[in-house]
Amino acid sequence: MSTQTINRGPDGARPIGGAQGAWLVAEREITTKLRSKAYIVSSAVLLLLVLGGVLFSGFMANSGGFGGPTRVAAVGEATAAVQPLDGKGFEVTQAEDRAAAEQLVLDGEADAAVVPGGDTAVGLTVLAEDSPPSELIQALSAAPSVELLAPTADNPALAYLIAVAFGVIYMLSAITFGTTIAQSVVEEKQTRIVEILLATVSARTMLAGKILGNSILALAQVVAIVAVASVGLLATGQDLLLGELGTSLIWFGVLFAFGFVLLATMYAALATLVSRQEDVASAVSPVMWLVMLPYFAIIFFNSNPQALAIMSYIPFSAPIGMPMRLYLGTAEWWEPLLSLAILFISIAVVLLIGSRIYSNSILRTGAKVKLSEAIKG
Repeated sequence: MSTQTINRGPDGARPIGGAQGAWLVAEREITTKLRSKAYIVSSAVLLLLVLGGVLFSGFMANSGGFGGPTRVAAVGEATAAVQPLDGKGFEVTQAEDRAAAEQLVLDGEADAAVVPGGDTAVGLTVLAEDSPPSELIQALSAAPSVELLAPTADNPALAYLIAVAFGVIYMLSAITFGTTIAQSVVEEKQTRIVEILLATVSARTMLAGKILGNSILALAQVVAIVAVASVGLLATGQDLLLGELGTSLIWFGVLFAFGFVLLATMYAALATLVSRQEDVASAVSPVMWLVMLPYFAIIFFNSNPQALAIMSYIPFSAPIGMPMRLYLGTAEWWEPLLSLAILFISIAVVLLIGSRIYSNSILRTGAKVKLSEAIKG
């Protein structure tokens, strides 16, 4: 078929353009997805799995199920307050004085120590090496003062779990909704609905609407996952961890929202090169790799400062690289802003090329369109 864009509808009216046309297409994408029982059920199952995973890990951590009971050294009057916890996920021993208790913690013979004093109602202070012992703090009747003897933002086990969480959420959401865009584009070409749609809106407006609609759905899913995970953390007394993740979660949402716009444009543009659902996977495989590679990178390099720094400035990995650095405390305040600026520039370039590919290929059926031909027009 010809690659020309239909400029007028059957009644001679011009296509709806601008924000109104884009929103009409976006609304169609959103309502179509929300009417799908499979989408509703899969989303509900995903949220339940996230909540169940957070609750399970929290309960296990609080009960000492991930590595035995928490070893606590008690000093003087603090012994009476801590002794009832012995055998209930904690192993309590006595220390002669505060200096001895500090040494036990620094030598690794105790996970934490409790000493008299502090500016809280409980009158106790918890001593820890590199991270507050949330399970012990929760077990006490009131929140004690916490002093870190060797503070560091790097807790390898916890950092690994957070890296995996960021990577999984990013990859699943990007692939799920990116594939939805690609399949929708090809379905409209197969059924020739696109010809009717192009009589109402222009090709570029249609592309903008598809990106907008699916970006809203993807971001809504990410926000729902974060909200459910936060509820789970609060329910299991892991509010300290939630507080540490606050800034990281905000920037994860921001960078994911704009990062998905970049990916959605590529999914939609490459999907127009084919006319059969069977060819969608091969057409969008380059984008799939751009989504999967950051997932593997964050798992293997979550403790590598240099690798994380590079990832935080690459548009396709910034949504997980930068939040990890913020959690670890290795990023300056201005770095997320610079990463976002680079992402904006990348979106502008990809939108320029992607809209050209989309406009030149959306009406072409039959054999696969070569990328070079789609760009040239």
